[in-house]
Amino acid sequence: MVPKTVKLRMDKLAFFMNPVLCPFQILNNFRIFALMLSKKSQYAFKALSYLVEKRNEGPILISEIAEHKKIPLKFLENILLELKKAEILDSKKGKGGGYFLKENPENVKLAKIIRLVNGPIAMLPCVSLNFYEKCDDCNEDHCGLHDVLIEVRDASLNILESKTLMDLVD
Repeated sequence: MVPKTVKLRMDKLAFFMNPVLCPFQILNNFRIFALMLSKKSQYAFKALSYLVEKRNEGPILISEIAEHKKIPLKFLENILLELKKAEILDSKKGKGGGYFLKENPENVKLAKIIRLVNGPIAMLPCVSLNFYEKCDDCNEDHCGLHDVLIEVRDASLNILESKTLMDLVD
């Protein structure tokens, strides 16, 4: 069953009836907004969850994270550097070195990580709070899609701003 917050009856807006204009998946006569985390975001969350689990053990080698979470090493290096620049992580060089959480995991919101690694949470730039851009061919005052995606954004943010890195661990 598809939640009501992510589906629209196709007959409500002509926009959704045109697969060229609206390339979202159709399921049971509903268009489904498919917003998926990028592989980069998934890997970032996997690595961060591992660091949360090991937070009391000191710095963790990047090779250990990559091996345990099955993340390509080169990809992980870039992700962890981004998180270090954003001051979510820190690192120690030399013997006993590795990466560790700089911030308390209870204070790091999942929305912050998505924005750092993936960019906007909103599905369209015209509804983004942090990455807003006006659509070239749209009047926001009279756009049904704009109005619906504001609701989708707000529902997503409500969850992602209330969850922290601690919520990723069992």
